[in-house]
Amino acid sequence: MRRGNRPTIGGMIWVAVWTFPLVDPLANATGPAAVAALVAFELLYVFTAALGFDSPGVTRRHHVLFGLVAALGAGLALAYGSHWIVLLLFVSVCGVAVYAGGERPVGAVWVLAGALGAQIGIGLAVGAGWWQTGSVIVGTILSSLLVGAVRQMMRLVRELQHTREALAEAAVAEERLRFSRDLHDLLGHTLSVIVVKAEVVRRIAERDPAAAAAQAADIEQVGRRALVEIREAVTGYRETGLTAELARAKGALTAAGIAAEVLRTADPLPDAADRLLAWVAREAVTNVIRHSGAGRCDISVTMTDGAAVLRVSDDGDFAPHAPAPEPGNGLRGLGERLRGAGGALETAPRPEGGFMLTARLPL
Repeated sequence: MRRGNRPTIGGMIWVAVWTFPLVDPLANATGPAAVAALVAFELLYVFTAALGFDSPGVTRRHHVLFGLVAALGAGLALAYGSHWIVLLLFVSVCGVAVYAGGERPVGAVWVLAGALGAQIGIGLAVGAGWWQTGSVIVGTILSSLLVGAVRQMMRLVRELQHTREALAEAAVAEERLRFSRDLHDLLGHTLSVIVVKAEVVRRIAERDPAAAAAQAADIEQVGRRALVEIREAVTGYRETGLTAELARAKGALTAAGIAAEVLRTADPLPDAADRLLAWVAREAVTNVIRHSGAGRCDISVTMTDGAAVLRVSDDGDFAPHAPAPEPGNGLRGLGERLRGAGGALETAPRPEGGFMLTARLPL
């Protein structure tokens, strides 16, 4: 059965332990009917209070059960005299247990106020002394405050658990997004190189079999390297250096028939910055090979005002002063990574035609 539909055994035992003040009305019971009524009240009180502790909200069932507890407690106190007004203490505790953990815990305040008023009124009606009524009132206030504090603590713990679950789900979603970006960057570049080299093999296979075989061997090598990189990415240990990536990018551009120039004047970078700019270079070069139609591509890595700056520019068929295109998934992912590290990614057409990508990463 779903939690909240019935109280747990532990909750009922915890509530029942605190029913020792009922010894006084039990000792002053005038007959079997009074004893039976007191037992019925205790069982109903234990069930309702434990149900309140084990339920995150308040339902119609809670209202009905508490109404029965309140009516029975007040009726027994009026019927059997001053020793029975202690039942109103349990009515207050039961109401606080039910209402203090709901969406509107102010209901518990009204329950406490009503119980105190009933104790004064019934105490006067049955001739209870001020000392007896006062001691019950003090016990009611202290017991109700204790139960209310426990209920609020339980509510906060429940909210903390929900928050922790939400944070765990968000962390999993972020990790999936990061992994998808990594695979996109990895496979996009590698498959582009394979496609370019396969086209070269197709063009020269008949007139230069030896060169075609060499290109085919390169395809095999790229494919094997891609398998290794994918395995490393899956296990989270992939470490792509910028120097190796720039060399790989120049080779891929040359194989695609694009003249490449690589200039690096920046000092050796920290590992995190080196890996991040390597991803940027990989994605930028992949886009040049796929989409630019360029004959030349220039790549530079420099230091400017304490920031590493990577620029990839080409002389492709992108018109001067044309609006920048909407970035794809790869560039969006890189932009998010750079912003997370305090950097920025800019893409814009060149005045003389072509396209330029600039990544700035403070060190």
